[in-house]
Amino acid sequence: MAIKRREFLKTAGSAIAGAAVGSAVSFGIAEAKKRTVGSTFEGYHVNTNGPARMKLSFEPYELQLRHTFTVASYSRTTTPDVQVRIEYDGFTGYGEASMPPYLGQSVESVTAFLRKVDLEQFRDPFRIDDILTYVDGLSEGDSAAKAAVDIALHDLVGKLMGQPWYRIWGLDPGKAPDTTFTIGIDTPDVVREKTRECADRFNILKVKVGLDNDKEMIETIREITNLPIAVDANQGWKDKDKALEMIHWLAEHGVVMVEQPMPKEMLDENAWITENSPLPVFADEAIQRLRDIPSIKGAYSGINIKLMKCTGMREAWKMVSYARTEGMKVMIGCMTETSCGVSAAAQLSPVVDFADLDGNLLISNDLFEGMTVVNGRITLPDRPGIGLKPLGKLEI
Repeated sequence: MAIKRREFLKTAGSAIAGAAVGSAVSFGIAEAKKRTVGSTFEGYHVNTNGPARMKLSFEPYELQLRHTFTVASYSRTTTPDVQVRIEYDGFTGYGEASMPPYLGQSVESVTAFLRKVDLEQFRDPFRIDDILTYVDGLSEGDSAAKAAVDIALHDLVGKLMGQPWYRIWGLDPGKAPDTTFTIGIDTPDVVREKTRECADRFNILKVKVGLDNDKEMIETIREITNLPIAVDANQGWKDKDKALEMIHWLAEHGVVMVEQPMPKEMLDENAWITENSPLPVFADEAIQRLRDIPSIKGAYSGINIKLMKCTGMREAWKMVSYARTEGMKVMIGCMTETSCGVSAAAQLSPVVDFADLDGNLLISNDLFEGMTVVNGRITLPDRPGIGLKPLGKLEI
């Protein structure tokens, strides 16, 4: 199987080089700057010759979950988070770092990284590639902290341009898909309650599986609704034959896709499942950044992109383009996040096959109004940047 999988692979260097995305965006920004340096014109505001400097600030913030969240490997009721903002010439861009346990990052590691970031050396916030290349080079990891800076910078530049990022990228917000709503592993009574709460507001559900009660979870939900279901095993299945048998059973019960069926280290086993599965199989834990895609091609049908894993919007946009050139499906996902992180990810939603952008709906202490879900579908606001409206409880 390893040999068969490798037949799918192409040279990683040339493949990643083929993912040079964003030239049209860069050209548009450059043209806007040529016309608008030190002035306001057609909604753009640029002041690269004046005294303005970018100022980065940040504050820890604990996300409170509406329900205990259980997956195959752990349970939790809160998620550590750091809220970030970049101020420049009267404009503010907002960002966020959310850190579920499996990322291996913490409030301490994120704040330590952010203290090293010196944005004041850059007089021009439109130099997104230069700025984020500098930020990425400050450490090998720290993806959530880097994502927080990336999101805040994109929000700031979008506000300076007077445009939302989906429009800067040339995307049609009307093509944004339905989002799944996540139901974690729990007792039948709690699963029934959660399903009743969401079944009339969403068009597709996402169910966490990977323990010994997988069939019970699906059958319990089927007592309440016949909505399509996406399942996420979170690496919980360890036997490929049993995993494939389970996938065939799931397909018979209205499941439409499977996420990370087996541990990411079991690449050939995942490839075998993908080859024989009646459903598309998406990589989650097995894929972090753009550079990881060549090594998993052929082992999965598609990839789940999350800003907190890939360092933010710039890299996520490149990953979408590269995955498409390789014939892979794309899913845009999130952690438990405020509407800041979710709305940033939602800017890419018009070009994906599946969306799992419900992280803000799973918490009780959101700080922003942003992307909304209307009749189960992602609805992007027409506000500039990532489309946020801060709520009264925002303190940073």
